[in-house]
Amino acid sequence: MTFKHTAMSEPAATPGAIATGEIEDRSFRAVANFTYDWESWHDAEGRVLWINAAVERITGYRPEECLQMDEYPLPMVDADDRRRVASALADAQGQTSGEDVEFRCVQKSGKVRWLSLAWQPMYDEGAYLGFRTSVRDVTDRHKLREQLRLHVEHLEQLVQERTARLRQLEEKQRQMEKLAALGQLAAGVAHEINNPLAGIRNAFQLIRAEVPPDNEHFELFDLVDREIERIGGIILQMYQLYRPNPQKASTFRMAQTIREVIYLLQAAMKKRNVHLEFESAEDGVSVTLPEGEVKQILYNLIRNAIQASPDHGTVQIQLSARGDFIEVSVRDNGPGISKEMLPRIFEPFFTTKHGRGEANMGLGLSVSQSLVEAMGGRIEVSSIPSKGSVFTAVLPVRAVAEEENSDE
Repeated sequence: MTFKHTAMSEPAATPGAIATGEIEDRSFRAVANFTYDWESWHDAEGRVLWINAAVERITGYRPEECLQMDEYPLPMVDADDRRRVASALADAQGQTSGEDVEFRCVQKSGKVRWLSLAWQPMYDEGAYLGFRTSVRDVTDRHKLREQLRLHVEHLEQLVQERTARLRQLEEKQRQMEKLAALGQLAAGVAHEINNPLAGIRNAFQLIRAEVPPDNEHFELFDLVDREIERIGGIILQMYQLYRPNPQKASTFRMAQTIREVIYLLQAAMKKRNVHLEFESAEDGVSVTLPEGEVKQILYNLIRNAIQASPDHGTVQIQLSARGDFIEVSVRDNGPGISKEMLPRIFEPFFTTKHGRGEANMGLGLSVSQSLVEAMGGRIEVSSIPSKGSVFTAVLPVRAVAEEENSDE
């Protein structure tokens, strides 16, 4: 079958001359054969008639091999893309034009390349001859598109992470504002209660001194004394919730401070029959922090662990160093904290110890977290229901405010 730009049927003028139509046919095939893209000509029934040399560069198959293929070019198309290519060829047979149908080509070597198919009908003086297809290698373009997609996904992930972080900061800000407001209120209430409470305690001690031990109601004095002590503990927590004048940092040995806090909690351990174990690989490490506030943090964490422990339970304390930070982990084998309650344990006035007879307003962890964060540290929590909890105070070796002052 001969394809021409125009119908040329005049015979050669002299013997040996080449007909104009033949020149056009040879020239047209030469141009098509040296085209960079993979070109194919099909007849009106869709059968392939001619394929240019570029097919070998793109697929590894020679034109002769391609002409022998059944259902050309589908054997060279990835199985997942054959339906799309077959549909495009069916459209081409219907005398339509189209382009940018991308598909994967499996080369003779087995490698896969991304190609783009375009087609258009061919006519000779209005008679439909068939159609031509042009296939271009777009692997590099596809790789760039995939890289762009990955970059977009990465940017979307970063935006989501930044948005989540902003929400956390906003929530933290609201918590701090709430804590500050509640703290000022608590400090004011505690101040007003503390003075009459001191008067009640002094008067009670005077009355108790006048009552002989053999009095039938003498044992009630111990009960009243414990309740006054409970009220005093609650007031102390309320004071600590709002500290307008933070303590100054000093240098001290952390292990020694932990032992002092453990000594202060001996009575609480005996009361609940709890055994305490302290392990330190950094016995000589010194820190520069507000020691009184560090003691309060440790006191709250260890006391909470004691209160959470069952009868004859064990509380384990471990001190370790991590670069510019020290970690104090307090582990109990109590009931643990549920996933629902875990996010709320640092909220002011939130407690899980209802009905245990403890002087607890749910301020200990909130106060501890505020003190730790003011130093530039954090409190980490892990808990397994029915297995126990681990609270870890991660403290800097030097307080943030102290480092800023030394830089100045």
